[in-house]
Amino acid sequence: MTESLRPSGEYGSPVPVDPEWPPPPAYAPPQQPAPQPSSASTQEFAQEPAPQPAPEFAQEPAPQPAKRKRARGPAALLAAVAIVAAAVGGGTAYGVQELTGSDTVATSSTSTNVVPSSQKGTVSGVAEAVTPSIVEINATSNAGSSTGSGVIITSDGEIITNNHVVSGASSIEVRTSDGKTYTAEIVGTDSSKDLALIKLQDASGLQAATLGDSDGVRVGDQVVAIGSPEGLTSTVTSGIVSALDRDVTVSTDESEGQQQRQGGGWPFEYGGQEFNGDTGSSTTTYKAIQTDASLNPGNSGGALIDMNGNIIGINSAMYSASGSGSSSSDAGSVGLGFAIPVNTVKSDLSALRSGSTN
Repeated sequence: MTESLRPSGEYGSPVPVDPEWPPPPAYAPPQQPAPQPSSASTQEFAQEPAPQPAPEFAQEPAPQPAKRKRARGPAALLAAVAIVAAAVGGGTAYGVQELTGSDTVATSSTSTNVVPSSQKGTVSGVAEAVTPSIVEINATSNAGSSTGSGVIITSDGEIITNNHVVSGASSIEVRTSDGKTYTAEIVGTDSSKDLALIKLQDASGLQAATLGDSDGVRVGDQVVAIGSPEGLTSTVTSGIVSALDRDVTVSTDESEGQQQRQGGGWPFEYGGQEFNGDTGSSTTTYKAIQTDASLNPGNSGGALIDMNGNIIGINSAMYSASGSGSSSSDAGSVGLGFAIPVNTVKSDLSALRSGSTN
């Protein structure tokens, strides 16, 4: 270590020693073990040490202050290490807390934390963090109009929703959580997965949602649903994941979709039974996440969210209490809702962006 604060002269040039005059007390110790010399040898002995030991030995006392400094050095270093250890210890404790989710209600499906740490594990924290990324969609077609929801995935206005929300629409209007309205156009659709990608016109600076990992979702995980049921923008409900890999069958018939949109619902089939109306002759089946979070007509296309604020599914269907053959207007939440896993969305996104209209 460089001794930049060394006093001048403390480690200065060696003290000049006259070869004819060795230093007094400093040289005394080497003379003690020597035998009684003759006067000639005494003179010779007195002259020998002058050129060699005297300059070296003159420097010996000088490093003593440095030893004291070095003695203080480790103490200072230990103090510094203690401070760093305290910081690392605190950081490690925090990291473990974040990774284990000890302050959350349910295990996260992804390591990304959208919700601030002070509000993790709370429905209010999820709602505050994610609501700006959820929109209301109003689609108009020759068959009527419908209200659904969507999830912003880019700051310039790309939005994921259900295909049945915008299928056959001649015009689409989108309202964000802050009340602003935009015109949107369909970019791509995939009726086999009941997904669609729309794009807002002249939009920028929007808050995009974080897409999670639905493969990490477990039965019993707490979830939050955000959407616009019956046109009630930014409605928040909560529940748990009730089941995984449910086979849900929906219609791919555009005319059927237009009919059902008038009532604001969507027909689907599960376990060989039809719900919320006739699914028609053209259908598709996909694996869905089942949840007891309240879903109602208008929640379609909205978000199912884990407790860290990550999107794990796109809400798409709900069970009607009145059973098979009921009209879509009778559909309402009885704790049986279904969402398309977000990993299905991510795998389909490139095709949707390329303008696919399957």
